[in-house]
Amino acid sequence: MDYVMRSVRAEEWPLARQLRLDALQDPAAPVAFLDSYEAAVARPDAFWQDRTAAAAEGRDVRQFVAESPEGEWVGTVTVLIERPEDDVRFGEPAAVDQGHLVGVFVRPEARGAGVADALFRVAVDWAWSLSAPRLERVRLYVHEDNPRAAAFYRRFGFVPSGQRMPVPGPGPGERREWELEYVIERR
Repeated sequence: MDYVMRSVRAEEWPLARQLRLDALQDPAAPVAFLDSYEAAVARPDAFWQDRTAAAAEGRDVRQFVAESPEGEWVGTVTVLIERPEDDVRFGEPAAVDQGHLVGVFVRPEARGAGVADALFRVAVDWAWSLSAPRLERVRLYVHEDNPRAAAFYRRFGFVPSGQRMPVPGPGPGERREWELEYVIERR
């Protein structure tokens, strides 16, 4: 594998925007993201500029990309830092200082080449490298109907915690869908 794993840079917001839009057009997007292509494409450039700058420079968030030798971004994962005193972003309030992996995407042509493993390795290693706060665990959520992603997470070392949260927005009479929490504890 000749891909480079690295943090995004603030000025790369057009690439970050395009990768997100591509991810939202993937067939798995409805169960993989709490976002839609229609909503994302309507957001102004300032949204993408701010989001990418925060993910490039922030202590509470970091976005990593997999870059091909030709400079194409073929995958991404973002780490959010959550503390017990923070506002709740997903599910329950954080009981401990933790990382939260979100926005996982690998382009179809790069799947099976170790890109997801490498992205997760750099993201989890970055989370463990923090000393203030020192994270106790890293978590993620996976939709109950996304067995491909769940299998990868388990293979990487994440285990189901038993916690789940409802997917927002079922209409009256529609089946309730769930996001399942997976965690990896600091060793």
